[in-house]
Amino acid sequence: MSEHVLIERNGGVLTLTMNRADKKNALTQNMYGAMADAIKSAQEDAQIRAVVIQGSDTCFTSGNDVSDFVNSPRSDTKSPVYHFLRAICHAEKPLIAAINGPAVGVGVTMLLHCDLVFVADNARLKMPFVNLGLCPEAGSSFLLPRLLGHLRAAELLLLGEEISGQRATEIGLANRALPAGAAVLQAAQEAAQRISEQPPGSVKLTKQLIKQGVAQIAEQTMDAEGDHFTQLLAGPEAREALTAFLEKRKPVFANN
Repeated sequence: MSEHVLIERNGGVLTLTMNRADKKNALTQNMYGAMADAIKSAQEDAQIRAVVIQGSDTCFTSGNDVSDFVNSPRSDTKSPVYHFLRAICHAEKPLIAAINGPAVGVGVTMLLHCDLVFVADNARLKMPFVNLGLCPEAGSSFLLPRLLGHLRAAELLLLGEEISGQRATEIGLANRALPAGAAVLQAAQEAAQRISEQPPGSVKLTKQLIKQGVAQIAEQTMDAEGDHFTQLLAGPEAREALTAFLEKRKPVFANN
């Protein structure tokens, strides 16, 4: 368990809150492990009907903690990172995300495994893998083109372009854009509560039918991405880019 992940149960809804405000909720191995364990436990708990993943009312997550990431590279598919990615990939119960502020890297790719996504209209979403000499992860090289089409996926992944929550909603990456802050968190909770009141067997089967065949391909893609990611991480381009990032201590999202 991690002090930087708050786990709250309210009736049939389990809420995971990333709680590392001083680091813009940058994700550590311990945080990945805590969320993975909580999601897996939720699958085995008949009383839990839906899971909400959120940050604060000002920040979702700035992605991987770069220092933790460099010092503990995820070269092992048994690592906490992969436990988390596989947990969200194969979750049988609905996953709902609430995004305020920045969502960077895995903060965006994890959304591709969620069933409902509520986002602040001025949220800032970015996948800067190429900018850091790396490649997509979390199965996003398969899921993103499937969701958005090749051209939009290429724009986001090859250019590492930042988009607003409003734009994310327009292109189909989120369900609804709302005023920043509590409204986003509340919308996610309300949706989760509505799902928790539906017949559970019907909810489970409906999600299974919607995602039929997708999870298996996503996991295969995730594994292939992981191999490439590990190789790139050990290479000169990523080392140079990550070293420069650490030295400058600049966020990988815009400050506007």
